[in-house]
Amino acid sequence: MVKNGLFTKMAIAYTVIITFSFIVLAAFLSFWFKHYYTQQSHHKIKSQEELINEIMIDYVTKEISVNEMSDSLRLLGKYLDSDIILVDSSGVVFEVSNRNHTIFMRTKLFNDEGQKDKSFKEISQKEKEKFYNEMYHNKVQALEIDLVDSQVNYLGSAIVVTPISNITGPLKKVYEIIWISAVLVVIFSTIGIYIFSQKIIVYPLSQINYVAKKITKGEVEKRVDIISNDEIGELAVSFNTMADSLEKIDINRRQFISNVSHEIRTPITSIKGFIGGILDGIIPEEKTHYYLSMAYEETKRLTRLVNDLLDLSALETGKFNQVIDEIDINEIIRITVLKLENKINEKALNVDVSFDGEKLMALGDRDRVIQVCTNLLDNAIKYSNQNGSIRVTTKVKGKKVNVSFFNTCENVIDAKDLKNIWQRFYRVDKARTSRESSGLGLSIVRGIISQMGEDIWVDKKDEGVMFTFTLKRVKKYLR
Repeated sequence: MVKNGLFTKMAIAYTVIITFSFIVLAAFLSFWFKHYYTQQSHHKIKSQEELINEIMIDYVTKEISVNEMSDSLRLLGKYLDSDIILVDSSGVVFEVSNRNHTIFMRTKLFNDEGQKDKSFKEISQKEKEKFYNEMYHNKVQALEIDLVDSQVNYLGSAIVVTPISNITGPLKKVYEIIWISAVLVVIFSTIGIYIFSQKIIVYPLSQINYVAKKITKGEVEKRVDIISNDEIGELAVSFNTMADSLEKIDINRRQFISNVSHEIRTPITSIKGFIGGILDGIIPEEKTHYYLSMAYEETKRLTRLVNDLLDLSALETGKFNQVIDEIDINEIIRITVLKLENKINEKALNVDVSFDGEKLMALGDRDRVIQVCTNLLDNAIKYSNQNGSIRVTTKVKGKKVNVSFFNTCENVIDAKDLKNIWQRFYRVDKARTSRESSGLGLSIVRGIISQMGEDIWVDKKDEGVMFTFTLKRVKKYLR
């Protein structure tokens, strides 16, 4: 099946539009010129009306002879490019400017049955036009001029007959110029459309299409090199922006796969080594329980990692179910602190909890908010220095509740780490063992908060770091 390309459709559409426009324009100009020439012929004849009447009066008053009158009419007929026929009041021809019409001299023009007893002025215009057309064997334009004497007595009429070919003849050249010009304009317009479309539209789109196909084949580093201050240029910029995002996603995907592989391989290798050593008898029997306990801890760590990956996948695909309800955020923080009390005591941390009121109701998924608070507090504990301080606060700001987790640390996080802290498997302290965290906690926290339509951010303080997230305050508890 033949493919109808964009250029073909554009060329056909533009050519049809231009052709139709010039046909209409050419037809209008042809009609206008014909009407103009006809009007000019009328005006030219009308301008000689008095002269014709003077010739007639001079002839009647015997001031000029018949020959002089004939010569005057002949010259005037040549000037008007028409035949002049003089008839008296009864319609009898008594002079003609065209010598070929002398056969009509002294005869009544309209001598048919029903017209014999009528004067010239009584005959209908329709009958006259019919007679003139038959007389010339062609279509003519006949203009009648009443001839009157000084007392305004009707003497007869001057019939100025102009064959239509005499009027339209000069127009043929004009018509040729109009239609040839229209054809040339259509041809050159089509050529111009071809060049314009190829350079401005077709070629850039072909380049974008070519790069798009390369990207689909995995060459995500390809870019479109188009600089244009128009919609095509904007499309190229948007396409390159999309390509940058795809390249970044591809890099993140590869890094994620590499990180996941490493995180999963480490506990599996440990478990395999511990169990293999026990089965091979390398590990003494009295230490079997110890190494089985270590294998069990690695299994739990692997389980946590898999669960975190499943949670992260559910968040990214929108399948992380949440049940939004009224929750007491202060109560949740109390539960979280108690749950992590052992870890707090191990590092002899000073935990300061400050609530805005005894009870603070907000909207959120209870289980997910507990997960968020647990991850943030656990993160604060891990990165606090020994005998350091942790401060947890809740504060009402307008229709929102701000929940903050601050911890002191020896080496305060720098700006570079702040930008990357939400990335999967990113750890601020590279020296820490991977057993302490899966590196997915903060990514999951941000995903949960974002899915609830709230915000979370991190601030660098002089002595430490503070994470803050928001929840919507319940209206009935608004002050």
